[in-house]
Amino acid sequence: MIVNRVTHLDQLADKLREERVQRVIEPMLAGAALGRVPEDDIQYLIDLGLCRMAAGQGLTIANPIYREVLPRALAFTPQASLPHITPTWLNPDGSLNPERLLEAFLAFWRQHGQPLLGSAPYHEIAPHLVLMAFLHRVVNGDGTLEREYAIGSGRMDLCLRYGAVTLGMELKVWRNGDPDPLKAGLAQVDRYLAGLGLETGWLLIFDRRSGQPPIVERTASAEQTSSQGRRIQVVCA
Repeated sequence: MIVNRVTHLDQLADKLREERVQRVIEPMLAGAALGRVPEDDIQYLIDLGLCRMAAGQGLTIANPIYREVLPRALAFTPQASLPHITPTWLNPDGSLNPERLLEAFLAFWRQHGQPLLGSAPYHEIAPHLVLMAFLHRVVNGDGTLEREYAIGSGRMDLCLRYGAVTLGMELKVWRNGDPDPLKAGLAQVDRYLAGLGLETGWLLIFDRRSGQPPIVERTASAEQTSSQGRRIQVVCA
């Protein structure tokens, strides 16, 4: 139903273009606080059935289908804008090779990241949407991409499952005035990977501060060991 974009879900996705919907959904997907979002905007999304107030959690996406379809809808234009990408991340037997996937993403981001950011409908989470578009191309019907996000967490978590491989990723954005997110990010991805039962994963830090070098120059990765001994590939992009 989600992949076929049935009419009901298509109509809901159209609502995402409304400013008052964006004011709520954008920070939710980014894991940011709602800040000064008007009460009427929040109530509007509750009335639409897109969100609900959950006991002990505050505002959340209404149900699992909407949690899947809303980011998919927002990533649709970046995904449609993707160039042809040779699946160099697959082993000869068709299994996923995480090391090659990382190399492929870094090459993709250096070459196409900057122009594709402009294709994303929500500026604040443009890196998230472009990354998800890339990963949807990776899974291509043979795997799944799961998302977790929560207001005030300051992150989005992604879990890519492809055959026997499970890859956990945490996305953070470094904005003007923010402290370096590396330390907090390593602690957060540690907890996320522990929940998935994984010993390795990715932490992606998208630097959106003004005055930074071009993406092609600043995109790099390095392995770090978390406080719990997990091997984390830290991607700075």
